[in-house]
Amino acid sequence: MTTPSEPGGGRLDPSLTAIMSERRQLINLAYRLLGSLADAEDVVQETYARWYAMSRQQQEAIESPGAWLTKVASRICLDLLGSARVRRESYMGEWIPEPLPDRTEWISGRPGGAMVDPADRVTLDESVNMAFLVVLESMTPAERVAFILHDVFRYSFAEVADIVGRTPAACRQLASSARRRIRAAQAPATPASRQARIVRDFKQAWEAKDIDALIGLLDPDATAIADGGGLAAAVLRPVDGGEQIARYLVDIAGKAPDLTILERTVNGQTGLVAQQDGVTVVVMAFEVAGDRIKHLWAVRNPDKLRPWTTG
Repeated sequence: MTTPSEPGGGRLDPSLTAIMSERRQLINLAYRLLGSLADAEDVVQETYARWYAMSRQQQEAIESPGAWLTKVASRICLDLLGSARVRRESYMGEWIPEPLPDRTEWISGRPGGAMVDPADRVTLDESVNMAFLVVLESMTPAERVAFILHDVFRYSFAEVADIVGRTPAACRQLASSARRRIRAAQAPATPASRQARIVRDFKQAWEAKDIDALIGLLDPDATAIADGGGLAAAVLRPVDGGEQIARYLVDIAGKAPDLTILERTVNGQTGLVAQQDGVTVVVMAFEVAGDRIKHLWAVRNPDKLRPWTTG
């Protein structure tokens, strides 16, 4: 984006710094609302385009530019969430939110693999772990926006109402409904150290093609979901059952002996990355319940692997 400057002395517009400082907040908000970094980037770009389409007089009349940007971005996301349901109904196979690497490994996916601006990075916390994002996908657009704005970003229900176009009381009900969905769907929190140990044991068992060890690490009712988006070979339906998942993984390992499995941070939690010839081809996220893996999500769609390092 071109940086405007004050006429004359070539100095930056002093208001520009304040406007651009909102960029990271907007990226964080849009990613949580949409589950897609690519869509989040488009939303932020469109939000700034609308700001700069206004005259200087119109901009100066806005009391809180940051609040204006958030409102516009949220409304764009709300519209996109409605259309996303239609798009995902025709998506080839299962749709999984776009996985994010640890900030130390983030690359842009642009030619040359240059590091992205820190303002483009998403803050990794419990509100972006894969299990959380998957539950968000089950919500209505209004529920998702109300919940994320209020519970994650701490906007008042009066502010949320102005964005969603409903009453504060209605927005309170939307957020409450969203919380019930999360409580019903998510397993009790597992300490990060325990999850890391279980994922590490899973990695070793997978590399060793040890079916019995894998079965022991997977919940008997575990579910594995793969997202290839029609662009990479992947199962089109979830694989249910610990033993079935274990046999499927061993079969994959047998067919791809050159696969390198690496332990990496995926959406703020311990996950795995599979590489072939130094190129990331699969990113795996896990939900652990007790001492066993309850859910496994494997993203193979190359369009969703842009931010990942390639070795």
